[in-house]
Amino acid sequence: MAKLHQNTRSLIEPLADFNLSSSSSSLSFSIKSLAISTLSQSQTLIYAGTHSGSLLLLSLNPNSPPNSNSAHFNLHNHNHNSLPSASISFLRFASVSDLPVEYVHVIDHAGKVLVLSGGFLFLVDLLLLQPVRRLGVFKGVGVVARRVQSGVSENSNLVVGEDAGGGSSSDFSSTGRWFLQKLGGTGGVRSNGLKVKESELLRDSNCVFAVVAGRRLMLVELVLGGRDGDGGSFLVLKEIQCVDGVKTMVWLDDYIIVGNLSGYFSYSCFTGQGGLIFSLPDPSSSPWLKLLLKEYKVLLLVDNVGVIVNAQGQPVGGSLVFRRAPDSVGEIGSSVAVVRNGKLELYHKRSGNCLQIVSFSEEGVGPCVVTDQDGAGQLIFVATPSKVLCYRKVPSEEQIKDLLRKKNFQEAISLVEELQGEGEMTKEMLSFVHAQVGFLLLFDLHFEEAVNHFLLSETMQPSEVFPFIMRDPNRWSLLVFLLNPPNRADLLELAIENIIRYLHVSRDKYLTPSVKEGVDTLLMYLYRALNRVEDMERLATSENCCVVEELETLLNDSGNLRTLAFLYASKGMSSKALAIWRILARNYSPGHWEDRSGEMDSQHFSTNLSSSKKIAAFEASKILEKSSDQDLVLQHLGWIADIDQALAVRILTSERNDQLSPASITDEVIAAIDPKKVEILQSYLQWLIEDQDFEDTQFHTTYALLLAKSAIETFDNLSQNSEAGAVEETSTSVMGRNSIFQSPIRERLQIFLQSSELYDPEEVLDLIEESELWLEKAILYKKLGQETLVLQILALKLEDSEAAEHYCAEIGRPDAYMQLLEMYLDPKDGKEPMFKAAVRLLHNHGESLDPLQVLERLSSDMPLQLASNTILRMLRARLHHHRQGQIVHNLSRAIDIDASLGRMEERSRYVQINDESLCDSCHARLGTKLFAMYPDDTIVCYKCFRRQGESKSITGRDFKQEPMFKAGWLVSR
Repeated sequence: MAKLHQNTRSLIEPLADFNLSSSSSSLSFSIKSLAISTLSQSQTLIYAGTHSGSLLLLSLNPNSPPNSNSAHFNLHNHNHNSLPSASISFLRFASVSDLPVEYVHVIDHAGKVLVLSGGFLFLVDLLLLQPVRRLGVFKGVGVVARRVQSGVSENSNLVVGEDAGGGSSSDFSSTGRWFLQKLGGTGGVRSNGLKVKESELLRDSNCVFAVVAGRRLMLVELVLGGRDGDGGSFLVLKEIQCVDGVKTMVWLDDYIIVGNLSGYFSYSCFTGQGGLIFSLPDPSSSPWLKLLLKEYKVLLLVDNVGVIVNAQGQPVGGSLVFRRAPDSVGEIGSSVAVVRNGKLELYHKRSGNCLQIVSFSEEGVGPCVVTDQDGAGQLIFVATPSKVLCYRKVPSEEQIKDLLRKKNFQEAISLVEELQGEGEMTKEMLSFVHAQVGFLLLFDLHFEEAVNHFLLSETMQPSEVFPFIMRDPNRWSLLVFLLNPPNRADLLELAIENIIRYLHVSRDKYLTPSVKEGVDTLLMYLYRALNRVEDMERLATSENCCVVEELETLLNDSGNLRTLAFLYASKGMSSKALAIWRILARNYSPGHWEDRSGEMDSQHFSTNLSSSKKIAAFEASKILEKSSDQDLVLQHLGWIADIDQALAVRILTSERNDQLSPASITDEVIAAIDPKKVEILQSYLQWLIEDQDFEDTQFHTTYALLLAKSAIETFDNLSQNSEAGAVEETSTSVMGRNSIFQSPIRERLQIFLQSSELYDPEEVLDLIEESELWLEKAILYKKLGQETLVLQILALKLEDSEAAEHYCAEIGRPDAYMQLLEMYLDPKDGKEPMFKAAVRLLHNHGESLDPLQVLERLSSDMPLQLASNTILRMLRARLHHHRQGQIVHNLSRAIDIDASLGRMEERSRYVQINDESLCDSCHARLGTKLFAMYPDDTIVCYKCFRRQGESKSITGRDFKQEPMFKAGWLVSR
């Protein structure tokens, strides 16, 4: 969790974070140290040393969205810009040792990472792809620091052969060469046991480090061996005796500053001489040194006080007083960042003021670490034992704008002056900010302070204040327009917008009813003044307290009829609202709608006209769907149906307090529906029958007749156009290009005829008798019980053998199959016998037919081979069923005999009881007592048997619920 406290400045904002506890790795890590490497603008590598001796590699991509491991930032100011906008991903890790990783330093130009763990130094590549190499020169190393050269003054050159002449530049250059020769001789140097030619050594003055081991302070050069730079070793350049127990160290130019529990000391790397800078009080917190790379100064920490000194250890500038002694110190821009107890605090280096406090974790989270991009970068990283967080520096322009919004004018000026002194801002920008501050003070009626800032601005022109004093236009208006200052109209608009903002916030407060009415009514007036139609309609459609009488004339005269209709609807004036929607749908003009920007294209006018009419009908339908006024519904149903029949159906079938479903009302509704709009009437009747469970035979019959008429018309149209060769086009038009139904009309008719039992099938049959709707006829004949006609339609007209056989199965009589066989063999009306269908019937249901009757019915014209195969198949089927019956009968008889035998054996078992036999329940001697034996062979006395019952054994098993099965004679055989 990260909380941005309300401070004087927003210097940083969250960018990304990574939670180790929710990462995909199954290993558990606790962060001890932290370092970063910026490969490019799109990728930054993060190295985290852990207490378990591992080195984690994370990657920050500022352009990628946050990942699932990101924590959620709880911001007090609810600034959406403060949400994480990038992601940190876990790449891999490397095991360095079994002890904590105390120090990590990235050597970017060499592509290496130097790691201190367990008193040893290790070297690994940037991406942790190669094995970790231990540099075996030193043991018991406590602190490591790289030399940083400011470049302001001449510094001692510690690297052999670095000077222009190719010779040594100091006495310990020759010492280093002597030590180099002692290690490897004249032919080379042994680097971790590997002999490398001196010509192949990679020398670099930026790889010079100070290493402390006990009381030994060694100045060494990291030499990368080989052309590929895989190997590496330390070349000792000088050794200095220093104080014991060094905890922290910084090397700047020719001076090394170290700190232990007693104080801070400075040593010259040129002479080796050292001295005490100042002592630490006893007791005090652990010493800490931070190199401030932007100014090339050093921050010395004494408890909660930070002292800034130069390379020689001389104090420069003031001190920084922190809230408490920090765990770690970082640098970003002109500020110092300290972390402690889950908080990141930013202090200005010069003024010492606390600019910002960021809470990124709860107190008691443990030691925290902070690192930066050498002070000059835009990022700063913080780590807790289980989380890594990245913050980004807010751009200077945004900081200035934020200060002006907060009316921290003096601090905004100070920030611009500071940025100007550092070369990041121009003098013209300072003048511009002075002018802006002056205008803001002028708006707040602080005239004296405003004029003072106007006078400090060197770029502001006097004509910029003319609109605030003189009427417009005037003789100087041209100057004003050239400089583009705010005019009266802009100021009025700005004033109205701010009053709107105030009233909008006030709506959420507790107000009396009269005040609420005034607020909402005034809001509508102000929205209209700015022509904010969307806001007007949004207010009218929401819950509001507008006084309609105060707004009717305004909205009507201005042409905002939509807003007036919405307002009427929100106040329950449905009749007035519907009247407006009816006028808009009938007398449409573009001015009534949202698009007021310009003229409409003529080619799109008709499309927009139709769409706008549908919008009016849709809004009217929403009112009618909630209305229980029958007269109002029927009054406006017609014009809505003319525009969109689906909306009319929604109105009729909507859920209202008083449904239009009682019989008396239903007749009026049906009478009000235009007979030409058949689909509306069909939908309404379908809703009454299916959803309202109407059982009136008149409604069912009417609905069936309407469906039948539509089906006949559709079929006739399809047939006519099919003859003309336009099947596809006609299908599209007939199936309902504008139909409100998704399923075809015949499908709906067939489903209803099969499912309903309340319509008059004879009346429907009379209507479709002369049509080609054969399947519908079959359904009706089935309702009337005319089985023969149904079979004739299914078998002969539709030639659907499967449906015909299924219907015979529904009849359930063998003679039905025989009747169907006769139809196949003698279809009449000049049709050829349907031998294939007959063979199919005999194959599927031959066992249900009498072979003698089949032979009598077979036609003499039927091919002999086809008839023999059919009869043979039928006879084999009957024989098969007969033999199956015999097998089942014999098996059942054998099982019955086996059960009887098993029962007899159980009853004839003998149990031997002697004087030692005991009851399994009460453990009393049985002797000559009466006893009982359960199927699980447990024996109890008669007293216990009566207590237990005959079905439940003393083992707790209930033989009625869990029967016991024993293999009988049949199973054992």
